[in-house]
Amino acid sequence: MSLSFALTHNDVRLRIVRIKDAKALEKLVLGNREWLRPWEATNPDGPTSFDIRAQIRGLLKQMDNQSGLPFVIEIDGEIVGQLNVSNILFGSVSSCVLGYWIAPGFAGKEITTTAVALVTDYLLNVVGLHRVEIDIRPENNASLRVVQKLGFRYEGLKERYIHINNDWRDHYIFALTYEEVKNGVLNRWVRGEVPPTKYPFGTKSIKHAD
Repeated sequence: MSLSFALTHNDVRLRIVRIKDAKALEKLVLGNREWLRPWEATNPDGPTSFDIRAQIRGLLKQMDNQSGLPFVIEIDGEIVGQLNVSNILFGSVSSCVLGYWIAPGFAGKEITTTAVALVTDYLLNVVGLHRVEIDIRPENNASLRVVQKLGFRYEGLKERYIHINNDWRDHYIFALTYEEVKNGVLNRWVRGEVPPTKYPFGTKSIKHAD
């Protein structure tokens, strides 16, 4: 895939991360450590070095291997977050997993929701995958609101699934398949056609929407 590839809707733009984005991403991550720390994966064997360039190289290698797609989220040319597609599998499984984060100054503006919808549509309709999964900590109200707004279906709980903030954390599993959103995730949301979906948590407790 070309590094010039991009997905856009209104003022939200997603493009493939580049090595030269390292400085901007480092500034964004280090400047928002308290915001990001509760949701960042950690190494159970102890702290590792913080090397954005190495992380980008690793993500681009995954793209070359067709196992991942690493996007940055931009508003008016400014990087405001990331969305990574990982664990891409073809054949009989035909699925992937999405993960994302956004800077606090841009949260609550439906930027992340738009980004997730754009990428999900691309994966299901262009890449040709059958299923897109998102795993979210039960405490992450902002991310829960994203999957609610887009109508991702709740599938269950992965107990002690990922090591985050120095402990093994549970994650809810959400997913959409091609058959559920043939007319597009973004179109369905924009038109207000997302069907009611039951979740094992109440929407009233979710105060930080995105």
